[in-house]
Amino acid sequence: LAENGTTGVELSIVVPIFNEQENIPLLFQKLEAAIAPITPDYEIVVVNDGSRDNSLGLLRQEAKRNSHIKVVSFSRNFGHQIAITAGMEFSKGDAVVIIDADLQDPPELLPQLIDEYEKGSDIVHTTRTSREGESAIKMLITRAAYRIINFTSDIEFPKNSGIFKLLSRRAVNELLKLKEKDPYLRGLMTWVGFKQSQVYYKRERRFAGQPHYPLLRSINPARTFVLGIVSFSLMPLNVCLLLGFLTSFSAFLYLIAVVVMKFMDINLPGWSALMSAILFLGGMQLTTTGVLGLYIGRIYTEAKNRPLYVIESTLGFDT
Repeated sequence: LAENGTTGVELSIVVPIFNEQENIPLLFQKLEAAIAPITPDYEIVVVNDGSRDNSLGLLRQEAKRNSHIKVVSFSRNFGHQIAITAGMEFSKGDAVVIIDADLQDPPELLPQLIDEYEKGSDIVHTTRTSREGESAIKMLITRAAYRIINFTSDIEFPKNSGIFKLLSRRAVNELLKLKEKDPYLRGLMTWVGFKQSQVYYKRERRFAGQPHYPLLRSINPARTFVLGIVSFSLMPLNVCLLLGFLTSFSAFLYLIAVVVMKFMDINLPGWSALMSAILFLGGMQLTTTGVLGLYIGRIYTEAKNRPLYVIESTLGFDT
């Protein structure tokens, strides 16, 4: 501990922002209040992910008020995961905390995260014991999605844990080495290993504004679910192989039955059985092609080797 009772940890807070003008003033008020007892040596790296409201203007005002606030502004919207990656690349702290701007994840949890970090944890997950303001249907689908991802994955992910986490500098450095073009950061943060721990909390309602990724009105939750599976598992390909084998074996048995029935002069109903077989096989082929397409699409994305993001401007950085 330093003489003033703070920890002396050099702390970076990474905040991805997309159209959060209603939340920005209270966000920084809460962050600064939570950081003050921890360390005077901190930075808040805010990544403006192509916001179309007045978020960038408010961020510039906050950066003028507090020199610890630094802003990276993208040329357009590149996505939540890419904004977090950029924030980690621009951060310099010994400990890096990632938190969204909607105030559902409480900044007041920062002392507990730092406490776990000082006990030796390189990655501190925050696990939600409850989630206010979210429907029972959404929670049911979310829990099922987490279970499926865990079941298919080669590694075990912490359940009910979002992107609100603390990472040590060496964990951040290892993540940044991966250079994936379409990263599933929740999974990668578990994949890198090191000592990991959890802090439990109650997730609040969004303070203001509308959710950016509503469950039933946005493609992003489904896309994230698929990304979580194909990023860490070959099980879908293995399942397709198994289904193809079982289908072929069943067709072979059916062919033997047809030949036997023909020699026994048994009448074979034709149309319904034929259409059922055609539709079943056609569905199997389309499903298998779709699964292959997901993996090939990821290969294609990586092969293009485009930069993860394009920066329009920065504010508050020395270089």
